[in-house]
Amino acid sequence: MTAFIEYNNILLEGFANNSKSADIISKKHDLLADVLRYYNLSTDSILFVGFSPWCLGMGVGPINITEVSDEVLNYLDRTGCSYNYAPLVEHSAKSYSIVVAADEYFTFASSDIDQRKMVEDLAKIAKDLIITTLRDYKNQDFRDREFSQPILVRGNGQGKIFLEHYEYDPKDKNASYSKTYAISDDITQLYGPYSRRNMYFKQLAKFSLDAGASSFYVHKNLMYKSVIKKNYEHVITIKF
Repeated sequence: MTAFIEYNNILLEGFANNSKSADIISKKHDLLADVLRYYNLSTDSILFVGFSPWCLGMGVGPINITEVSDEVLNYLDRTGCSYNYAPLVEHSAKSYSIVVAADEYFTFASSDIDQRKMVEDLAKIAKDLIITTLRDYKNQDFRDREFSQPILVRGNGQGKIFLEHYEYDPKDKNASYSKTYAISDDITQLYGPYSRRNMYFKQLAKFSLDAGASSFYVHKNLMYKSVIKKNYEHVITIKF
């Protein structure tokens, strides 16, 4: 199981135990609709890389999903969500109009070589557009470097605090190991550590253009927020 797939289990926990999950789905759906409206694209052919509330606001048809664990698939089964699942490597070239990889997908890497390959892999699948999210690491506040902004998720009769800690490599300022803590009244769960690497907008733009993209755009007025932290991430689109 890759780090990103395992990390998605935490995202699922933060979402499934949130009493405001319906509101989250609605807001994420509106955000996705704004992006697709900008490019005049429909929702008929989308592949979701990882679990996100975005994929739950797609209506009655089956969703296409990859890079998730059995835990996520079991949740989709329990909630009656229809889906098509296949490992990422099994998707053929240009098989989807849109590929959505949120929650800083491209930071789950050990090197920039790994990040370049991750971009290339999604670029092979996407016919028209890749949608992803990133924090602005170039202008990141120093207070956000080591810790995420914690969030309290309420649901199932109790509250749970989610907090991420990033331990940076002293020899490589862009490399870190992240740990996620889920803290409730009676237990603290630790997830990770996961190898992470900062991804900069210009870096992602170069990798994308090298992989055949025609344009790269950081949407100034569209921001994405994870279900397990309060930090905002920029919505980025890569056009082919």
